[in-house]
Amino acid sequence: MKLVTFRERSPSGGERGGILVGDAVLDLEACLAWSERDCGRDESVAAVRGRYGEGVLGFVEHHRTARPAADAALAAHHSRELPAAVAGVRVLHALQDVDLLAPIPRPPSMRDGYAFRQHVETARKNRGLPMIPEFDAFPVFYFTNHQAVIGPGDLVVQDQHLERLDFELEAAVVIGTKGRNVPSARADELVFGMTIMNDFSARALQMEEMKLSLGPAKGKDFATGLGPYLVTIDELAAGATKTSNGARYDLGMRAFVNGVQVSSGNVGDMSWTFAQILERASYGVTLYPGDVIGSGTCGTGCFLELNGSKITNDQWLRPGDVVALEIDGLGRLEHRVVRDEGAPVLG
Repeated sequence: MKLVTFRERSPSGGERGGILVGDAVLDLEACLAWSERDCGRDESVAAVRGRYGEGVLGFVEHHRTARPAADAALAAHHSRELPAAVAGVRVLHALQDVDLLAPIPRPPSMRDGYAFRQHVETARKNRGLPMIPEFDAFPVFYFTNHQAVIGPGDLVVQDQHLERLDFELEAAVVIGTKGRNVPSARADELVFGMTIMNDFSARALQMEEMKLSLGPAKGKDFATGLGPYLVTIDELAAGATKTSNGARYDLGMRAFVNGVQVSSGNVGDMSWTFAQILERASYGVTLYPGDVIGSGTCGTGCFLELNGSKITNDQWLRPGDVVALEIDGLGRLEHRVVRDEGAPVLG
């Protein structure tokens, strides 16, 4: 199942959860309301949200009951038994008539890993540094700004962000089951689904502030792209290989800037599995449904690495550029860089 958050293109259009079906989006709340009606229960908005939560995050938090209800609604859609509206809510929208947001626009928390050896080794080599031995000791991650998540569309940045503005080609998992102190052999049980992540980086800001041995902060906190949809992990089973340290996923990764491919990789090249990252992240800490954990950048997956390796020549993202990330099974996440004047906003 592919879950999206969308907005209708109308003055009254708010954020809605949806299920992507071909070139259409089914309104998630309407589907769940239909299921409630079909089971003889209260189909009102209050009742549906009380049982299943609100939007895609609510679906993730209540997935044990929400998924069967959504599957039933999908089957009704395919057999043409789903009505045009339920509880006064339109069910079907053409994909071209809505705007997709990040599948979970405001995750409870967001961590980003550092799991691809090629990226770490090459980036350090380009700076004249040896490979850091601690990379092989444990999977590391940092917390990034879960309130600055963006979906497909414009990446709005200010002048200081444009000083060596970079993309980062990553995958990310979304937690579906609460867990604490979970060993890697069982950590995949926590995963609800996977999406594409673009960990946008303002390299000039990042390099300056990290001289203080703290961060990254302003070099990273302005935007992280997620989307275009959240794929439930069962849809990726065909590309997964089970190991004692969790599943590895054979999913090709590609990045394009203004239509020119600049990066390629594979989620399966992660030196640390998502399960191992989750084991580390859950040590003494509870992970919650909706939490997002990124893989870190794949090899060749950013200009910092590409420029240092002379694959590209001092190339960075500039206003008007379009950067698109693709991962097999996860779709295509595309952003256009837009310069922001940075006027003060209060309230």
